[in-house]
Amino acid sequence: MQNRHANRRRYFEEQGRTTQRHVMPFIAPFLPLHAGLSVLEVGCGEGGNLTPFADLGCSCVGIDLNEKQIARARDFFDGHPHQAQLRFIYQDIYAADADDLGRFDLIIMRDVIEHIIDQERFMGYIHRFLKPGGRLFIGFPPWQMPFGGHQQICENRWLSKLPWFHLLPTPLYRAILRMAGESGATIQELLDIKQTGISIERLRRVMARAGWRALREQLYLVNPNYETKFGLQPRTLPAGLGAIPGLRNFYTTCVYLVLEHPDAQ
Repeated sequence: MQNRHANRRRYFEEQGRTTQRHVMPFIAPFLPLHAGLSVLEVGCGEGGNLTPFADLGCSCVGIDLNEKQIARARDFFDGHPHQAQLRFIYQDIYAADADDLGRFDLIIMRDVIEHIIDQERFMGYIHRFLKPGGRLFIGFPPWQMPFGGHQQICENRWLSKLPWFHLLPTPLYRAILRMAGESGATIQELLDIKQTGISIERLRRVMARAGWRALREQLYLVNPNYETKFGLQPRTLPAGLGAIPGLRNFYTTCVYLVLEHPDAQ
């Protein structure tokens, strides 16, 4: 069976469906979504999350450090009815100038913050790309959740389905990946995620120090994306589990946040 993450068109379509069904309704109470809205996706990959915004007639920009994924994004959106309002940029967001890239009503980041080195620097930087009254959406898997190490990208079918083994000490984790025959690139990506993986508590601290305020936060026991991938109904984390610091990270498969920043007022 082909690895789901190797089938980029399928992954692209899954992203779009999840964003349309779950992300957009989550954001809408705090930012009316309509044609002409400007949307930036940081770490856009092939841009699947932008599909429903593009379909709505929003002005969309995707930026990513992966040149191949940006090339596929341009290919996947070729011929889209609103193609003139779509732009995909191969660039480091830190090298981008707000006057050139633009300022946006909405910035979205799905499954991205856990890949970013120095998250404090990033959260103290990204608000410069928001218009007054703009919003930032973040969706991420806490590091300690069953597949918070992104081991689902492993080629080895057993490791790709093995929960929590990414929490092993780094030398043992690396050794297991090597013995399983994972490529050097996959091992490095998994080790990078192990280094940058983030908990609910740490993200809250980073947000607070950078001046962000959460307008809405939701912890999920069943990730909304699992509906598209596996046919599972999304479920929020029971309030009792969600109130226990530390422990909640092991059972929260996804966190959704809508944020505002005082410098974007």
